[in-house]
Amino acid sequence: MAFEGLADKLQAAFKKLSSRGKLTEKDVKDAMREVRMALLEADVNYLVVKDFVKRVTDRAVGEEIFSTLNAGQTVIKIVREEMTALMGGSQAKLEFTGNPPTVIMLIGLQGAGKTTLAGKLAGMLQKQGKRPMLVAADVYRPAAVKQLQVVGGQVGVPVFEMGQGDPVNIVREGKREAIRTIKDVMIVDTAGRLQIDDNLMRELEQIKAELRPQEILLVVDAMTGQEAVNVAKTFDEKLGVTGVVLTKLDGDTRGGAALSIKAVTGKPIKFSSIGEKLDQIEPFYPDRMASRILGMGDVLTLIDKASALVDEKRAADLEQKLRKNQFTLEDFLDQFQQMRKMGGMNDMLAMLPGGSKIAQEVDEDELNRNMARTEAIILSMTPKERRNPSLLNASRKRRVAAGSGTTVQQINQLLKQFEQTQSMMKQFGRMGKMGKKGRRMPFKF
Repeated sequence: MAFEGLADKLQAAFKKLSSRGKLTEKDVKDAMREVRMALLEADVNYLVVKDFVKRVTDRAVGEEIFSTLNAGQTVIKIVREEMTALMGGSQAKLEFTGNPPTVIMLIGLQGAGKTTLAGKLAGMLQKQGKRPMLVAADVYRPAAVKQLQVVGGQVGVPVFEMGQGDPVNIVREGKREAIRTIKDVMIVDTAGRLQIDDNLMRELEQIKAELRPQEILLVVDAMTGQEAVNVAKTFDEKLGVTGVVLTKLDGDTRGGAALSIKAVTGKPIKFSSIGEKLDQIEPFYPDRMASRILGMGDVLTLIDKASALVDEKRAADLEQKLRKNQFTLEDFLDQFQQMRKMGGMNDMLAMLPGGSKIAQEVDEDELNRNMARTEAIILSMTPKERRNPSLLNASRKRRVAAGSGTTVQQINQLLKQFEQTQSMMKQFGRMGKMGKKGRRMPFKF
């Protein structure tokens, strides 16, 4: 999980503060020494660390909190506020032109994930009601055009390409095509290099002059740490970057890039990419990321993910089934599949306050195997059996076991789990009926 090492060290430092009733100035400075070491080990820029620790210490000492019983919590609150400010303070949104198409130029080194990010961004904007088009301007990397066509096809967004031609001419014709086909966003996937060179910069400057893009988004690999900051500085000096996208935040990310880029370059992080799937892209919220790093969870992002996946009609149908005690194995399977769409269980747990520690103890692979087994068992049943599991006698269970590659014992375990869930759902249903009669209820459907 992203920032796992940094989060562990910071939480250990603050646990010492929170466990004490009162603090001295020395307690705060000792904790800040540990924070400084944790940030430097996470590859955060040295000057950024120095300034951050000074600001937190000055505020904490100046708060006159040492006689209060919640001094530790107050210090943590100050750290969270300063960390949020360090990463930009508030969400930085895309700028759209009033004269479409809005041109978004993606730049970055080879291997940062620009092409996949182009598809993710196009898919996200399309869900928001935009009409995006992708333009293949990387004519050097083998199969780059084909890769963009594949990701474009997966998200249902058209791709403009002219093979291995001149990139400046390609983007010129691409913009004409976007205007002709009434596309309101044009996302340009440009070429990268293993390292910055003069030829790359000249080409990008020419593309910028041709398109005059509203957004120049630098795509950086978050796993490169401090090097990502150096890359950002160079690209910004040459091209005038409007924002940064951090990719591979699901990997062993130490945190240096996320905590340094805004402070060093002044450019906001606009999005983070958290996996290989094309729906795994998030707007970057500095306050939410600070909460994740400090082990406070990120419930708002979890709610956003759930809301994006909820089908209102299906939710209403499920509510009616709960009220009528008609929750079936088909509904049980549907809930499993909805959870899977939201991402890994570890990631979901880490978004809950205090959940990061639990997430480290959860065997994600074992969970996935159990979910796959559950899905196989239920799909091996007939529709009648799913709606009425009492039909599953010994011979039927043997048939389902053979069809799903499981055992009768595993089927019995699933049925017992389902009965427990069904019993709980019945309680919710009764509460819903109580609520309809005007009585106070702890849950609302």
